[in-house]
Amino acid sequence: MTEPQQPRAQRIRLGAELRRLRTLGGLSGREIGRRTGISQANVSRIENGQIVPSLPQVRAWATAAQAPEAAGQLAAMTESALNEVTTFRDRLRDGLTPVQQDVRELESTTTTLRNFQPGIVPGLLQTADYARHVLGLAHAAPPGDIAPAVAARLERQAIIADPTRRFEWIMTESALRWAPVSAEPGMLAAQLDRLMVIAGLANAAVGVIPLGAPMKAIPRCGFVIYDERHPGYQPFVIVETPHAAVYVSDPDDVDVYREQLAALRQSALFGSDALAAIRAASDAL
Repeated sequence: MTEPQQPRAQRIRLGAELRRLRTLGGLSGREIGRRTGISQANVSRIENGQIVPSLPQVRAWATAAQAPEAAGQLAAMTESALNEVTTFRDRLRDGLTPVQQDVRELESTTTTLRNFQPGIVPGLLQTADYARHVLGLAHAAPPGDIAPAVAARLERQAIIADPTRRFEWIMTESALRWAPVSAEPGMLAAQLDRLMVIAGLANAAVGVIPLGAPMKAIPRCGFVIYDERHPGYQPFVIVETPHAAVYVSDPDDVDVYREQLAALRQSALFGSDALAAIRAASDAL
């Protein structure tokens, strides 16, 4: 399995600069790790732009490489890498299918995944027809790319069957009822049937925020928290805006989204109540 594709440009620049300083300082990866307290595996991931070091770690790196004057620049580069923006123009340059493959790799290193969606059913829960309509609305999606992208999205769903993973999906009642104008009859009914199946799994929590529920947070946008992850991989959040995906990995900012989800959770129905809400949406079709 390839290494997950995380936020690219800023991380890659930071990793390249850290590698350059280490090399100029005549240090091996093992030695820089010993001096900074970073495992050798994570030294490699940092230099390849796969994870972002903490500010204390980059300062220790500059000291170990005998380049204390670089600490300020490294700190600024680290802060940029912790919250990076990737425009959809760049993200979709190679089409929709590679994006699905990148997301699958990210999910493969995550044991607890949490997702809030105000307007649509989350990707891991989508049926093929529903996914085809959603991906058809993507920015500049080549028509011939839709079918393989749908297939790649459905392949991602195999992870739900892994009992060692934990999932939490929270969506609004509006998301249950959303359907594109061109949708075939029965598309949304099939989607809601799938939601009811997923809601019954032991490792999945499906929450529905009903219309009229008292809100303790503003549901500004959808976001995914890649929370508990494999050793060496940091928790982070992906927030999708109309023009770009924002990758958030600063620990304090990740906590903001955990707190947001906790507040949204208080307005949501779970268990049999959530199933009843989904069934009511299906009956209303």
